[in-house]
Amino acid sequence: MIRHRELSRILPALSEMGVFTLVVTSGVIPVPPEWMKIPRQRVAISVDGLPEHHDIRRKPATYEKILKNIAGCEVNIHWVITRPMFERAGYLEEYVAFWSDRSEANRVWVSMYTPQVGESSAEMLTAENRATLARELPALAKRYPKLLFNDRLAKAFLHPPENPGDCLFAKMSANYSADLASRVEPCVFGGTPDCSQCGCAASMGMHMVRAVNVAAGLKVGHFIGASVKVGLLANRLKSRAARPDRWTPGAPRPSGEDVLVQIQP
Repeated sequence: MIRHRELSRILPALSEMGVFTLVVTSGVIPVPPEWMKIPRQRVAISVDGLPEHHDIRRKPATYEKILKNIAGCEVNIHWVITRPMFERAGYLEEYVAFWSDRSEANRVWVSMYTPQVGESSAEMLTAENRATLARELPALAKRYPKLLFNDRLAKAFLHPPENPGDCLFAKMSANYSADLASRVEPCVFGGTPDCSQCGCAASMGMHMVRAVNVAAGLKVGHFIGASVKVGLLANRLKSRAARPDRWTPGAPRPSGEDVLVQIQP
């Protein structure tokens, strides 16, 4: 288990190495004010909708507790959008306006609910929901600068990577549980995510920039692809190199019996 005091020791060391870090938390316990002084360090708070939805899903990390625990800090707000949020007109802008008015919120970034293959739940977005977000969020971002969303990102959400092997973020990230030992595959979601309905903000961000032209017809995706191939070659030269499941077609999926690791204060 990782405790806040351990992170308070690890994060400055990573910063001194020039490593950029992002700590994502529910905000159920106070964010240490000293973390705000660490260079190349950012804290993100998961706030899944307005209180009517978030407080039910995230209890005991309710709005009341979050606002108390981030007082005096500067954090990013990570918003996972689910289908019930479309039941009331004006919901999207109400959420963005609330956090844009909070001095503690530095940026607001968006993910969409990502289901597992075969899942059927009330949280899953419809194709119409995704089209609505692609149309309305860029417009909201122009009125509320703290919201990180644009037309290119909207396009990426409408046309996500086909599978983990096609996802630059999955290829470039090594995902571990909170014990820093248990590998999470094939991507940060674990299990068997439905890539056709992926809503991961990081994945969509990488998917967006892969098509950016660099020079002479070369795009960002070409350079990243070459880098991944070099890494694979280096791994083959190691006797016990761990090959991520996402790069092995037909690799067995987790059994679902893995022990969850909780972070304690």
